[in-house]
Amino acid sequence: MRGEFKVKDGKLVVVDVDVRDGHFTGTHLSGDFFLEPDSALEQINAGVDAMPASSTVAQLSAAISARLSPDVHMVGFDPEAVAIAVRRAAGKATGWDDLTFDLIGPQVMDPTLHVALDQVIPDEVSRGVRNPVMRLWDWDRPLVVIGSFQSVRNEVDAENARRYGIKVVRRITGGGAMFMEPGNCITFSLVVPGSLVEGLSYEQSYAYLDDWVLEALQEVGVHASYKPLNDISSDKGKIGGAAQRRLVDGTVLHHVTMSYDIDADKMLEVLRIGREKLSDKGIRSANKRVDPMRSQTGMSRHQIFDHFLTYFRSRYRCVDAGYTDEEMAAAHSLLDTKFNNPEWTYRVP
Repeated sequence: MRGEFKVKDGKLVVVDVDVRDGHFTGTHLSGDFFLEPDSALEQINAGVDAMPASSTVAQLSAAISARLSPDVHMVGFDPEAVAIAVRRAAGKATGWDDLTFDLIGPQVMDPTLHVALDQVIPDEVSRGVRNPVMRLWDWDRPLVVIGSFQSVRNEVDAENARRYGIKVVRRITGGGAMFMEPGNCITFSLVVPGSLVEGLSYEQSYAYLDDWVLEALQEVGVHASYKPLNDISSDKGKIGGAAQRRLVDGTVLHHVTMSYDIDADKMLEVLRIGREKLSDKGIRSANKRVDPMRSQTGMSRHQIFDHFLTYFRSRYRCVDAGYTDEEMAAAHSLLDTKFNNPEWTYRVP
């Protein structure tokens, strides 16, 4: 069996291995990494051999580390990367190429429905009634979406939100507030099985799941990079942030919002924390805008949507898809029972 793992900003690790009597055997490590001395290759192989085929990434990594002599230098990879490749070889972890995604383009709707769909769709992926999903949001009215653990009172100026007709909704993931007006942001949700991030820490999984969009941004002239824990930055500053939620079975909801062209003055009036954050960046005067995606690309928002969809199709196996009647009915039901319910919205006052 063969497993591969590309280390973020590092090298490719390839492991060929057999399983006999429930244990790994005949391990052969290869890749474009650097390793000194040469004899360390056999030490790593020996660290995997005889380990139970059910071993976790942590157990395999510990067994490999225990075999390495003090003079070993691993450049571009580490024992954990080898362990992940072993797990993939054994079919316990998956790579992007093992998946077929349902790709859903932007569909204009009440943004609260998108928040609800981020609960509906991961449940379907978890139950196996949906492929993994990559979907783009679009919306027709303003909304502030706060993180699962944020305080409404601390984050939102209620009087100004009412004055502008902006509702507040709490999502199921952590992280910070999203200030959403029609056309001002680009948001996508990615729902994948837990096996895709097998063995990765939360921080590593953010970088791993954001990798495709960083490459897509490079193609349209945005020199983007991942900034721990959950930010996407460019050479001109932060452009977006990510949030995650993992279901009991490991299914991952990963969504990202990036600024296209935001009315910073209005955002400062509505978001209390936003005032402090943006004042640190020197955005204090009237008529300032946060427009990194528009100014850096020169593209319309829908051109960027199209580019993201085209890039994702070129990189991964996809089928074009839409929302089912059952999904939309479930999302509408959640509006009544949860996302429009003050008990949920104000669970952290």
